[in-house]
Amino acid sequence: MSTLGFAILCHTALGRVAQLARHLAERDCPVVIHVDAKVPDREVAALKATLAENWNVRFSPRFRCDWGTWSLVAATNAATTLLLREFANVRHVYLASGSCLPLKPVEELRAFLDAHPRRDFIESVTTEEVDWTVGGLAEERFHLRFPFSWKSQRGLFDRSVEIQRRLGLRRRLPEGIEPHLGSQWWCLTRQTLSAIQQDPRRAEFDRYFRHVWIPDESYYQTLARRYATDVESRSLTLSKFDHQGKPHVFYDDHLALLQRSDCWFARKFWPRADRLYDTFLAASPGPPRPAQPSRIDQVFDRARERRVRGRAGLYMSGRFPSPQIEAGRTAAPYTVCHGFDAVFPGFTDWLSRQTGLPVHGHLFAPDAVEFADGATVVEGNLTDSAVLRDYNPERFLTNLVWATRGRHLVFQHGPSDRQSAVPFMAYDPHAAAWIVTGAWAVPLFHSNRDFADIRREAAILQRIESQMLDQVRAPFARATTQIWTLAEFLAHPMEHLQRVVDQIAGPAAPRVAEVPRMPDLTGLQKFVQNLKNQGMNPFLVGELPEEGDGRADTPARTRPYLVQ
Repeated sequence: MSTLGFAILCHTALGRVAQLARHLAERDCPVVIHVDAKVPDREVAALKATLAENWNVRFSPRFRCDWGTWSLVAATNAATTLLLREFANVRHVYLASGSCLPLKPVEELRAFLDAHPRRDFIESVTTEEVDWTVGGLAEERFHLRFPFSWKSQRGLFDRSVEIQRRLGLRRRLPEGIEPHLGSQWWCLTRQTLSAIQQDPRRAEFDRYFRHVWIPDESYYQTLARRYATDVESRSLTLSKFDHQGKPHVFYDDHLALLQRSDCWFARKFWPRADRLYDTFLAASPGPPRPAQPSRIDQVFDRARERRVRGRAGLYMSGRFPSPQIEAGRTAAPYTVCHGFDAVFPGFTDWLSRQTGLPVHGHLFAPDAVEFADGATVVEGNLTDSAVLRDYNPERFLTNLVWATRGRHLVFQHGPSDRQSAVPFMAYDPHAAAWIVTGAWAVPLFHSNRDFADIRREAAILQRIESQMLDQVRAPFARATTQIWTLAEFLAHPMEHLQRVVDQIAGPAAPRVAEVPRMPDLTGLQKFVQNLKNQGMNPFLVGELPEEGDGRADTPARTRPYLVQ
């Protein structure tokens, strides 16, 4: 007869439970199954019929189980008591769930336990040594009462805890008890398990643990320390949890990783992971692979980090990131050129030739998105529809940066564009903004319109631009910015253009050899003065030199400017 028996707790995917129980029973391992009382009777009857041919399979009395409550301990007690009573030769009892699978042959597990006949394998550490408790309830789970379910009665649960804290209520521990915590999936010897179940003080201990929070993580972990002579504080079951205390689920693509585990069982397996079930429940699971538990831990550590911090610029429906903890709002660096194409009408094409990159026009233009080369649809299936873009402009930008990551994104911006994404860009550390303020004066200067209309529009554009500057200069702003007034920019245009090219193209950026076309600016200073004379103060333009005052590189000069 076998020296190893299994108690299985299950509540769903009974077809997979039948596969696991049959696999164990056929290898001379007695199995006792507890099915949650919430499962319909017809499904339980079907499970019993499926396993009827296995003489060493039993079903224990059923309890209605709720997470974090005593019902899970009661179900475990019922299953293990029946297992010890029905199968006298069982020396080790392995507690598993219906979503567990053996990672190694059961025969090897039996041989391993036979080599340690008096050893109990149960994670059991004091509260001071535990760093994985969730919800701030480490020692308090033993000193407060928890009459309400944390999952189904959250409001009552939180209020009860708060009242007990305020009143300073504190339960007294039973004499001789030192609380321990650990995984609920253990492998105990008959001697230790029977000592727990037959202890004369069991009724006292059960009354106490009935109102401990998540007692299945502390009942056996604490009482095993009273009776065990040889405890190895670890679980033989690989069970990983996320930062919220929820178990990670294993899928087919985890096969190679699981085959390198040093654990004997693992949970929690997706019921439809056919490849995992076919592999680990096979008659001959194949040659063992070298164990790499550190690699497995690293994978889950990275998963935890990604779940908590996310990936910069990647948003998903199941997890909207918090801006306070994110690595970045977007996936990659990008450049915003504000006002340049107002000074240089062909600036977009010129910058594309200089950097070798596709340069977009005004992505936030009111009527349509101006993608590079006149495209109407780009990577990520983003269209030039202004309506779709304006539904959520921040996500439009993050999607575009994500879809084009690996290629530096560059686009134009100006005060005539939609401004709703400006706060987002100002906070984004990936954004680099090159801003020429007052550049709107150049196209207005060349427009053939009534001066009153020009003055009115200039005031509107300056107000919008001023609000934009307030946002990029705010204390919370994290974007890299360089701001010139139009006058400052026109004083040394090629020097500033070279800096823009260097930032976009990187260390391999070529020296600017081609001059972007600049319109004739003769009379611009007088135009700006006229705006002042008529009551509009274009302070964002800066102080343009008077024409003919002898200053070098003034915009009033009509001869071509030089590249040095």
